[in-house]
Amino acid sequence: MIRSMTAYASAETTGPAGTLSCELRTVNHRYLELSPRLPDELRGFESQLRERIAAKLSRGKLDLTVRRTSDARSGLLQVDHALLSRLSELNLDLAARFPGMQVEFTELLRFPGVLQQNAADPESQQAALFDVLDRALDALAATREREGEKLGEILRDKLDGIERVVAEVRGWMPEIRAALRARLEARLADLKQPVEPGRLEQELVLQITRTDVDEELDRLDTHIGETRRVLGLAEPVGRRLDFLMQEFNREANTLGSKSVDARSTNAAVELKVLIEQMREQVQNIE
Repeated sequence: MIRSMTAYASAETTGPAGTLSCELRTVNHRYLELSPRLPDELRGFESQLRERIAAKLSRGKLDLTVRRTSDARSGLLQVDHALLSRLSELNLDLAARFPGMQVEFTELLRFPGVLQQNAADPESQQAALFDVLDRALDALAATREREGEKLGEILRDKLDGIERVVAEVRGWMPEIRAALRARLEARLADLKQPVEPGRLEQELVLQITRTDVDEELDRLDTHIGETRRVLGLAEPVGRRLDFLMQEFNREANTLGSKSVDARSTNAAVELKVLIEQMREQVQNIE
């Protein structure tokens, strides 16, 4: 199954510790690269989180953001009296030095760490985190699969184009060889010295050998069949397709270098264009 590496998904869950939201963004990358951003109280679960993601994704650069929003009604609030006392002393000291400065009591309460909500137990936190992560991952996989279907259609269309060009070149080859023989005969006829018996056939065999592209055309047909097979696999196929694009390009280059006819030269150029268009799409496949 073709899956794109570019997608976005999010999920949210609400529990005793408040609301957890998870956002996932992925773009193409050679390997699986994770960039998680977690609340401080959830950082202890990062290694398990990475394992959970790696079990479902094989490639792509993934940005993961988890946010927790506390609900005052979901638990009791506690005051860090020691921190509040230090802030109060600092406030009094600064007020004596700067008489015009005024700090409201509520502003002190907003200082990070002064008001704390009873945290849920670690098991509840882990369960909530994995629940919201799994739902976000499922949504991400669905999006990647939908995008992958579109990429698969594009690749199959380009493969049809490559197959058409290969068939055209194969059909031209008898005519190209006949034209090559005619040119060679004309050149030998222009020679003032008599030609040795069999010289024409030797030269013709040599020229045909140098310009023979049957092997390249056969390999292109093989690559077309293999690419179609790979596109139907259920596993991640991005790396295989990337390798096949290199093989396609190698045969197209050889075809162009052996060309002795404008049609086959133009065909080699068209092949390179189609292969490059495929390669650009393959870069985004998991």
